[in-house]
Amino acid sequence: MNIAVVGTGYVGLVTGACFAETGNHVVCVDIDEQKVARMRRGEVPIFEPGLELIFERNTKQGRLSFTTNLAEAIAPAQIIILALPTPPGEDGSADLSYITGVAAQLAHLLKSDYKVIVDKSTVPVGTSEIVHTIIAQHADEALFDVVSNPEFLREGVAVEDFLKPDRVVIGTQSERAKKIMRLLYEPFVRQGNPIIFMDERSAELTKYAANAYLATRISFMNEIANLCERIGANVDMVRAGIGSDTRIGKRFLFPGVGYGGSCFPKDVRALAKTAGDHAYDFHILKSVMQVNEHQRHILTRKIKTFFNDDLNGKTIAIWGLSFKPNTDDIREAPALYIIDELLEAGAVVKVYDPEAMGNVKALYGDRLQFASDQYEALGGADALAIVTEWSVFRTPSFQMMADLMNDKVIFDGRNLYDLDQLEEQGFYYDSIGRTTILKP
Repeated sequence: MNIAVVGTGYVGLVTGACFAETGNHVVCVDIDEQKVARMRRGEVPIFEPGLELIFERNTKQGRLSFTTNLAEAIAPAQIIILALPTPPGEDGSADLSYITGVAAQLAHLLKSDYKVIVDKSTVPVGTSEIVHTIIAQHADEALFDVVSNPEFLREGVAVEDFLKPDRVVIGTQSERAKKIMRLLYEPFVRQGNPIIFMDERSAELTKYAANAYLATRISFMNEIANLCERIGANVDMVRAGIGSDTRIGKRFLFPGVGYGGSCFPKDVRALAKTAGDHAYDFHILKSVMQVNEHQRHILTRKIKTFFNDDLNGKTIAIWGLSFKPNTDDIREAPALYIIDELLEAGAVVKVYDPEAMGNVKALYGDRLQFASDQYEALGGADALAIVTEWSVFRTPSFQMMADLMNDKVIFDGRNLYDLDQLEEQGFYYDSIGRTTILKP
């Protein structure tokens, strides 16, 4: 099939490359001329494991190309996928201006040949109807359907998620669109995972409901962890105990410094706003947001308490800047909130991350010290804060750490290390929901 993907952000680029991988001809459209030029040169603008390989393979074989010309891209396309940003407004609502803007352009470009227009972006309930109305107002002769097809990609494993999805959700009541969308996705579900058809509004809500539920699990475990610290329980043991229950499962039960990224914070706020717009007070989601806001500051509070609320001139090393491992994405990253608080308190902050250094440097410039590796960040540090659970941080040389740091003090926001091991090494070790190990 011929496919046009409008928007080459995280979702758009992964979507385009993965559809090209199954033999489709995909043209990705973006208004950013420099970005399009980079991709035409073979440069992948984001870090995502596995993406560079299929990007290179499909561009070389002519199945994946890039343009700034929307009309050129959609002319041969049977399917037009909208993978555009929906940033949050101050009230939490999703900004649909990018999507409605492209819909207005499509209204003047569509001809009489039938096309399926796919909302791939995370959008509020009713967006497919809005897009359809905008196009229909100016495209009387055009034959088209608007389909909701939310993505369920996890950054860090997005290519794997796309190529081997747990499920594919498609919202449409058009039999013609159903047939085309089924053909499009059948290569990805050969092992029997379902393609679930439903109405457009239900599909739009499914995406928000999934992310809001996962965010709720995270916030719940953070609350349990905070309680564990007060009553002397160990959250690792509690997590193992409840995670073995098949009704609950093991995933998204790790406590930490709060959820971040491009999806959970935005989508939870947007769903709560949608509920409010329909006169429904979504109490659970309000609590989830409150817990997450509190959890973002928990590591800084631990650090301040240790130093008797005097961080002036103290050097704090931070391992991990991206909101999760295996990505360079720092949107709503917990590390940013911790950095801001530490700088405000007068601390010197030295940072290291395997992939996100460039993005953080663009934000902070010379306000931070950027290390070339994890150990360089520890030189002269009065304490280490671990914020992102990159694999490279899991089995460090504790002897080298002790030699480099001014003091053997670790604040671990991801519970990477065994308590007995840190006690044997003689570190002060304060983690989440577990007993604090004091220096001998």
